[in-house]
Amino acid sequence: MSEEKVVVLNFWPSMFGARVIMALEEKDIKFEYKEEDVFGDKTDLLLQSNPVHKKIPVLIHNGKPVCESNIILEYIDEVWNNDKTLRLLPSDPYEKAKCRFWADLIDKKVFDAGRGTWTKKGKEQEEAKREFIETLKVLETELGEKFYFGGNETVSVVDLVLISYYPWFHTWETIGDFSLENHTPKLMDWVRRCLARPAISKSLPDRLKILGRVSQIIKVHEFFYGY
Repeated sequence: MSEEKVVVLNFWPSMFGARVIMALEEKDIKFEYKEEDVFGDKTDLLLQSNPVHKKIPVLIHNGKPVCESNIILEYIDEVWNNDKTLRLLPSDPYEKAKCRFWADLIDKKVFDAGRGTWTKKGKEQEEAKREFIETLKVLETELGEKFYFGGNETVSVVDLVLISYYPWFHTWETIGDFSLENHTPKLMDWVRRCLARPAISKSLPDRLKILGRVSQIIKVHEFFYGY
């Protein structure tokens, strides 16, 4: 496997790309990283690799592209599945289905509500904040007393999907004026446990850099549209 060619197409702030990189790092898979400017001119490689959606991330394995982040995670787990690498999904069909359920819920609930904390105003922003916090409370309950969502030994797909949003938490908290430490302290303990894993901490984008970029977007929007 070490001689195989693995390429990741990504845009640095993307939570969807971050989870792919974390999975590769957790399994100690060597790969080449290629940055894509998704708001500028997309490269021919991206357009050829993902002609339907034309989006990142894309994993290219020996010339074959795999698209959609959670599909990529399952692909990585199935291809690199020897005894020396951790498993991101359990072998039991029921437990695997549960992992898929929670990963899907995170992307459906956390993404939209989190985005609403800085793109909405007034009552709509407050509703987005409420939904975001309530979703994290549900996830905190699901975590329970476990070390990770994958159990007490290692991380799972659910851990990687949720922690991929962490660099954005600072932006949503700052602009939305709330603190997750106050609302979901046990989940924030889980965040710190995840960040203690080198494969995760080195793969996540800089949260301050994300806040700076979002702040610039807001200023430009307010300049042109007045709100």
